[in-house]
Amino acid sequence: MAERKHGRPAPETLTSIVSDDWDGRDLSGEHHSQVAFVDVDMTEMANEGAVFSDCSFRGVRFNASTHSDAAFLNCTFTRCGFFDTTFTGCKLVGSMFDGCTFDLLKVDGGDWSFVGFPGANLKGTSFTDVRMREADLTGARCEGATLRRVDLSGAWLHSADLTRCDLRGSDLSALDPATVTLRGAVVDLPQAVMIATALGLDVRSG
Repeated sequence: MAERKHGRPAPETLTSIVSDDWDGRDLSGEHHSQVAFVDVDMTEMANEGAVFSDCSFRGVRFNASTHSDAAFLNCTFTRCGFFDTTFTGCKLVGSMFDGCTFDLLKVDGGDWSFVGFPGANLKGTSFTDVRMREADLTGARCEGATLRRVDLSGAWLHSADLTRCDLRGSDLSALDPATVTLRGAVVDLPQAVMIATALGLDVRSG
């Protein structure tokens, strides 16, 4: 299992919900704390404003679910499916993902600071206008992903594959171009200058 940053342990859970069918359920406004969700079907679930804190999700199917202004705080997701899942304006601060699938995942706005995606396959996902300060993207595979106007300040990006990523408008101050793959990535002019400078080039206007 992937480790959280600095080796912090996962939060302890006190109750469990196992093999339940929440397909299409409306969770809007609900609050759950320190609950272990195991093999729960949350496909096409609607979630507006629900709060999950210190929860664990194992083998949960979030496929085609929609989440807006919701919070998953310091949660752990293990072997969960996020096919065509949408998060809008959500907070996932401190949450950890291990062995999950993210095909067609869309994230618009919100705060995903300190989130853990080490080694995650994020190919083709879309993150726009998201705060991801100090996120752990070590070894993440992000080929063809959209990471536009994302605050990645302090993020761990070592060995990340950003091939063909659209990175325009994002804070790349934590990026070391010598330790990531950037082939075919789309960047704006200020980012290009920053990357060139980090590579030791002497950038001049004319």
